[in-house]
Amino acid sequence: MADKGWYKDWFNSPFYHKLYFERDEKEAEAFIKKLIDHLRPQPGSRMLDVACGKGRHSKTLASMGFTVTGIDISVDSIAYAKQFETPGLDFFVHDMRLPSWGNYFDYAFNFFTSFGYFKTRREHDDSIRTIARSLRPAGRLIIDYLNVHYAENHMVHKEEKEINGTTYKILRWHDDHHFFKKIVVEDASLEESLVYTEKVAKFSLGDFTDMLAFQDMQVEEVFGDYQFHKYNVNDTPRLILIAKKKKNESGDKRKRLYSDGRTTDALT
Repeated sequence: MADKGWYKDWFNSPFYHKLYFERDEKEAEAFIKKLIDHLRPQPGSRMLDVACGKGRHSKTLASMGFTVTGIDISVDSIAYAKQFETPGLDFFVHDMRLPSWGNYFDYAFNFFTSFGYFKTRREHDDSIRTIARSLRPAGRLIIDYLNVHYAENHMVHKEEKEINGTTYKILRWHDDHHFFKKIVVEDASLEESLVYTEKVAKFSLGDFTDMLAFQDMQVEEVFGDYQFHKYNVNDTPRLILIAKKKKNESGDKRKRLYSDGRTTDALT
C-alpha cells in the first residue's frame, strides 16, 4: 500500500522513542498486568500486539507465559524488537490495514493510542477488519485510545521538554475531526531542527462501537483510565474498550453505513 503518512518517518525516528517510550515504563507495565488480571486469559493464550513499536508491551505479555506476536509498520522498530524473540515471542513488519492471520489469536491489543493515524475512515475500518479476522471466535480485542472530549478540554497548547539533551518544542491544536501535534526536535547531533506533525482522528465511543460492530465484534466493557475506573465522556482521560468477537462471522456483506446516516467519509 503506497503511503506517505506522517507516521512513516516519525515512528522510525530515534527521537520519537526518546520522547514517548524511554519513560513511564513502570506505569505501562502496571497497566498491562492489571489488564491481564482483569481478563484472566488461559495459560498459553495466543496474543497479538498491534502497533507494538519496539516490543516493550509484547515482552511484558510474553514474560507472563503467553504466546505473543507483535506487528508494527516501523521497520526500524521491528528490527530492534527481534533481538528479544523467543519460542513464545515473535515480531513482524506489518501494516495493520492489510490482511494477516485468520482465526488465530485469543486476544489482540492496541495500546496507548496506536490508532487513528490514517487519512480515511475506510483505512481505519480496514484495520479493525484485519484485527477482528485475526481473532478466533469469542476472541477479545482491547483498544486503549484517548478520550476525545477530555483531550479537547485539557489540551496544553504549547510546551517544551528536554530529555537527555534533546529539546522538544510542542504545539497542539484540533479541528472538527482531528488532533494535531507539531513537534520541533533540537539536538546537538542535528545540523538543523527536525519537524514532525502528528495527526490523530477524533474517534468517540460511538465511532469505535460502529467500527467494531461492522466486523461482528461487540463492546463488552469500557474504562476511563489505567486504574480501570468507569469511563466518563468528560472526566476520564482514556477510552479503553474490551470487545468480543461473535462466534458466527458475517463477513463484508453490506456497504459501510455510519450510525449518523453517512455513506461518505468525513475523514478525508
